[in-house]
Amino acid sequence: FPVVTIIIMEAFINKMRRLKGVRKQLIVEEAWKALSSANMAEYLRYMYKTVRKYYGEAIVVTQEVDDIISSPVVKESIINNSDCKILLDQRKYMNKFDQIQALLGLTEKEKSQILSINMANNPSRLYKEVWIGLGGTQSAVYATEVSAEEYLAYTTEETEKVEVYRLAEKLGDDIEAAIRQLAERRRNKE
Repeated sequence: FPVVTIIIMEAFINKMRRLKGVRKQLIVEEAWKALSSANMAEYLRYMYKTVRKYYGEAIVVTQEVDDIISSPVVKESIINNSDCKILLDQRKYMNKFDQIQALLGLTEKEKSQILSINMANNPSRLYKEVWIGLGGTQSAVYATEVSAEEYLAYTTEETEKVEVYRLAEKLGDDIEAAIRQLAERRRNKE
Protein backbone atom coordinates (compact mmCIF):
# COMPACT_ATOMS: atom_id res chain seq x y z
CA PHE A 1 0.00 0.00 0.00
CA PRO A 2 1.21 3.57 -0.61
CA VAL A 3 3.35 5.11 2.12
CA VAL A 4 0.81 7.93 2.59
CA THR A 5 -1.90 5.39 3.45
CA ILE A 6 0.33 3.73 6.03
CA ILE A 7 1.15 7.12 7.58
CA ILE A 8 -2.56 8.03 7.79
CA MET A 9 -3.38 4.64 9.35
CA GLU A 10 -0.66 5.08 11.96
CA ALA A 11 -1.75 8.66 12.70
CA PHE A 12 -5.34 7.51 13.23
CA ILE A 13 -4.27 4.73 15.63
CA ASN A 14 -2.17 7.23 17.62
CA LYS A 15 -5.01 9.77 17.82
CA MET A 16 -7.50 7.03 18.66
CA ARG A 17 -5.47 5.97 21.68
CA ARG A 18 -4.43 9.44 22.86
CA LEU A 19 -7.61 11.52 22.55
CA LYS A 20 -9.73 10.39 25.48
CA GLY A 21 -13.41 11.35 25.46
CA VAL A 22 -13.30 12.73 21.91
CA ARG A 23 -15.42 11.06 19.21
CA LYS A 24 -13.27 9.64 16.39
CA GLN A 25 -14.22 8.28 12.96
CA LEU A 26 -12.27 6.40 10.33
CA ILE A 27 -14.15 6.48 7.03
CA VAL A 28 -12.75 4.31 4.25
CA GLU A 29 -14.23 5.45 0.93
CA GLU A 30 -13.97 3.06 -2.05
CA ALA A 31 -13.36 0.26 0.45
CA TRP A 32 -12.99 -2.37 -2.28
CA LYS A 33 -9.47 -1.08 -2.94
CA ALA A 34 -8.51 -1.48 0.70
CA LEU A 35 -10.21 -4.85 1.07
CA SER A 36 -8.32 -6.29 -1.89
CA SER A 37 -5.06 -5.94 0.07
CA ALA A 38 -4.51 -8.56 2.79
CA ASN A 39 -2.61 -6.07 4.98
CA MET A 40 -5.27 -3.38 4.71
CA ALA A 41 -8.05 -5.92 5.29
CA GLU A 42 -6.28 -7.02 8.47
CA TYR A 43 -5.93 -3.37 9.54
CA LEU A 44 -9.67 -2.80 9.01
CA ARG A 45 -10.44 -5.94 10.99
CA TYR A 46 -8.30 -4.60 13.84
CA MET A 47 -10.00 -1.19 13.64
CA TYR A 48 -13.52 -2.65 13.77
CA LYS A 49 -12.63 -4.74 16.80
CA THR A 50 -10.79 -1.93 18.61
CA VAL A 51 -12.11 1.53 17.72
CA ARG A 52 -15.29 1.38 19.85
CA LYS A 53 -13.19 0.90 23.00
CA TYR A 54 -11.72 4.35 22.30
CA TYR A 55 -15.04 6.17 21.67
CA GLY A 56 -14.69 5.86 17.93
CA GLU A 57 -16.23 4.25 14.91
CA ALA A 58 -14.99 2.77 11.66
CA ILE A 59 -17.05 3.13 8.49
CA VAL A 60 -16.52 1.42 5.15
CA VAL A 61 -18.19 2.79 2.03
CA THR A 62 -18.48 0.54 -0.98
CA GLN A 63 -20.78 0.18 -3.96
CA GLU A 64 -20.87 -3.60 -3.87
CA VAL A 65 -21.92 -5.75 -0.91
CA ASP A 66 -19.67 -8.42 -2.46
CA ASP A 67 -16.62 -6.29 -1.58
CA ILE A 68 -17.25 -7.00 2.08
CA ILE A 69 -18.63 -10.51 1.67
CA SER A 70 -15.68 -11.69 -0.42
CA SER A 71 -13.10 -10.68 2.19
CA PRO A 72 -13.04 -13.47 4.78
CA VAL A 73 -10.74 -11.48 7.07
CA VAL A 74 -13.11 -8.54 7.23
CA LYS A 75 -16.57 -10.03 6.64
CA GLU A 76 -17.25 -11.17 10.19
CA SER A 77 -15.57 -8.28 12.00
CA ILE A 78 -17.32 -5.56 9.98
CA ILE A 79 -20.76 -7.14 10.07
CA ASN A 80 -20.60 -8.26 13.70
CA ASN A 81 -19.40 -4.84 14.87
CA SER A 82 -21.78 -2.70 12.81
CA ASP A 83 -24.84 -1.55 14.72
CA CYS A 84 -25.87 0.79 11.92
CA LYS A 85 -26.24 -0.49 8.37
CA ILE A 86 -27.09 1.77 5.45
CA LEU A 87 -28.08 0.24 2.12
CA LEU A 88 -29.00 1.87 -1.16
CA ASP A 89 -30.89 0.27 -4.05
CA GLN A 90 -30.16 -3.48 -4.05
CA ARG A 91 -32.31 -4.54 -7.03
CA LYS A 92 -29.32 -5.89 -8.92
CA TYR A 93 -28.85 -8.40 -6.08
CA MET A 94 -32.50 -9.47 -5.99
CA ASN A 95 -31.66 -13.03 -7.12
CA LYS A 96 -29.10 -13.54 -4.37
CA PHE A 97 -30.63 -11.35 -1.69
CA ASP A 98 -31.37 -14.34 0.55
CA GLN A 99 -27.59 -14.72 0.92
CA ILE A 100 -27.22 -11.05 1.80
CA GLN A 101 -30.18 -11.26 4.18
CA ALA A 102 -28.59 -14.17 6.04
CA LEU A 103 -25.18 -12.52 6.14
CA LEU A 104 -26.52 -9.21 7.49
CA GLY A 105 -29.01 -10.91 9.81
CA LEU A 106 -31.98 -9.07 8.31
CA THR A 107 -35.60 -9.85 9.19
CA GLU A 108 -38.23 -10.45 6.49
CA LYS A 109 -39.61 -6.96 7.18
CA GLU A 110 -36.15 -5.42 6.66
CA LYS A 111 -35.67 -7.43 3.47
CA SER A 112 -39.00 -6.11 2.14
CA GLN A 113 -38.05 -2.56 3.05
CA ILE A 114 -34.70 -2.82 1.27
CA LEU A 115 -36.13 -4.38 -1.88
CA SER A 116 -38.77 -1.62 -2.05
CA ILE A 117 -36.13 1.12 -2.39
CA ASN A 118 -36.69 3.41 -5.41
CA MET A 119 -39.54 1.25 -6.70
CA ALA A 120 -42.25 3.95 -6.57
CA ASN A 121 -40.41 7.26 -6.59
CA ASN A 122 -42.31 10.41 -7.51
CA PRO A 123 -40.97 11.32 -10.99
CA SER A 124 -41.49 15.04 -10.41
CA ARG A 125 -38.95 15.10 -7.56
CA LEU A 126 -35.20 14.43 -7.58
CA TYR A 127 -34.62 12.08 -4.69
CA LYS A 128 -33.24 8.63 -3.98
CA GLU A 129 -34.24 6.32 -1.20
CA VAL A 130 -31.97 4.76 1.39
CA TRP A 131 -32.55 2.07 4.02
CA ILE A 132 -31.14 2.58 7.50
CA GLY A 133 -31.13 -0.23 10.05
CA LEU A 134 -30.14 0.42 13.65
CA GLY A 135 -28.93 -2.69 15.41
CA GLY A 136 -31.96 -4.80 14.54
CA THR A 137 -34.24 -2.64 16.69
CA GLN A 138 -35.38 -0.02 14.20
CA SER A 139 -35.27 0.30 10.43
CA ALA A 140 -36.92 2.38 7.73
CA VAL A 141 -36.60 3.65 4.17
CA TYR A 142 -35.92 7.37 3.86
CA ALA A 143 -36.02 9.70 0.87
CA THR A 144 -32.89 11.80 0.46
CA GLU A 145 -33.19 14.91 -1.65
CA VAL A 146 -30.48 17.49 -2.22
CA SER A 147 -30.50 20.88 -3.88
CA ALA A 148 -29.42 21.20 -7.50
CA GLU A 149 -26.19 22.82 -6.28
CA GLU A 150 -25.41 19.94 -3.93
CA TYR A 151 -26.22 17.43 -6.65
CA LEU A 152 -23.85 19.08 -9.13
CA ALA A 153 -21.09 19.39 -6.51
CA TYR A 154 -21.14 15.68 -5.68
CA THR A 155 -22.33 13.94 -8.85
CA THR A 156 -20.28 11.01 -10.08
CA GLU A 157 -21.88 11.04 -13.53
CA GLU A 158 -19.04 11.74 -15.95
CA THR A 159 -21.11 13.83 -18.40
CA GLU A 160 -22.36 16.07 -15.59
CA LYS A 161 -18.86 16.49 -14.14
CA VAL A 162 -17.53 17.43 -17.59
CA GLU A 163 -20.34 19.98 -17.98
CA VAL A 164 -19.42 21.58 -14.63
CA TYR A 165 -15.69 21.67 -15.42
CA ARG A 166 -16.20 23.10 -18.92
CA LEU A 167 -18.37 25.92 -17.62
CA ALA A 168 -15.94 26.54 -14.73
CA GLU A 169 -13.11 26.89 -17.25
CA LYS A 170 -15.12 29.53 -19.16
CA LEU A 171 -15.70 31.33 -15.85
CA GLY A 172 -12.01 31.56 -14.95
CA ASP A 173 -11.87 28.17 -13.18
CA ASP A 174 -14.63 29.20 -10.74
CA ILE A 175 -16.35 25.90 -9.94
CA GLU A 176 -18.77 27.50 -7.47
CA ALA A 177 -20.01 29.95 -10.11
CA ALA A 178 -20.35 27.13 -12.64
CA ILE A 179 -22.40 25.06 -10.21
CA ARG A 180 -24.65 28.03 -9.38
CA GLN A 181 -25.26 28.75 -13.08
CA LEU A 182 -25.97 25.14 -14.00
CA ALA A 183 -28.29 24.72 -11.02
CA GLU A 184 -30.20 27.86 -12.02
CA ARG A 185 -30.52 26.58 -15.61
CA ARG A 186 -31.93 23.30 -14.32
CA ARG A 187 -34.46 25.08 -12.11
CA ASN A 188 -35.57 27.27 -15.04
CA LYS A 189 -36.19 24.16 -17.18
CA GLU A 190 -38.64 22.77 -14.60
